[in-house]
Amino acid sequence: MPSVSPSSPSDGRSSSGGVQSLERAFGLLEQMADAGGEVGLSELSASTGLPLPTIHRLVRTLVACGYVRQQANRRYALGPRLIRLGESASRLLGAWARPCLVELVEKTGETANMALLDGDDVVYVAQVPSHHSVRMFTEVGRRVLPHATGVGKALLAGLPDQDVRALLSRTGMPAATGHTITDPEVFLGELRQVRERGFAMDDNEQELGVRCLAVRIPDSPTAAAISISGPAGRVSEAATERIVPVLREAARRLSRELTAAGATVG
Repeated sequence: MPSVSPSSPSDGRSSSGGVQSLERAFGLLEQMADAGGEVGLSELSASTGLPLPTIHRLVRTLVACGYVRQQANRRYALGPRLIRLGESASRLLGAWARPCLVELVEKTGETANMALLDGDDVVYVAQVPSHHSVRMFTEVGRRVLPHATGVGKALLAGLPDQDVRALLSRTGMPAATGHTITDPEVFLGELRQVRERGFAMDDNEQELGVRCLAVRIPDSPTAAAISISGPAGRVSEAATERIVPVLREAARRLSRELTAAGATVG
């Protein structure tokens, strides 16, 4: 996340030509999200370099708007009004990515998914089902713990090990099947393999008989991944060698389109 600049031009504009107070407010929301959703004012001041009076003024405005709420312990947490914005943005992102997922289904023959890391959960924001009579199906909007899914592994592989350990300590590692990894150190070893080979696999770990291949979308403004899932008999080792390059190219395409969409604003 870009740092929140403590400098303050006299006309209220930032060095990028935007409105500095807005940049700072959104920067604080991102800092709170990075801290797990709850933080103190002094922590925000230390992490941003902004003086406490400025932090207090911005946070007070965010509280009044419902985007931040004050806890009983006087710390601040992300507010409920952000939920509506996040849900709408997720739906739009899923609709925008759908043509790419349709192409993935045509090229691989298997169900294609897109998912985001939202707090400690993976949330599915789009899916295009396979044309096979036997196929995988996941409801859009479904939330799952990341440790037992291909998309979850792909997303967590982009985080430092200490952040992954903290997440796993909050969520636990319940076994969905007898193949689910339930040991944090074994899981961190799995993430190292994901980084080395460039894709993640859920091999009967979320549901018996199902195999999922996933890759993270590079340079996405929010952590996102795409995947294909199908019966383990069809998503074989030979099929994996064919499918992974298709997944990687789709992820690169989505990354380029996200970058282009961002560049049109300004």
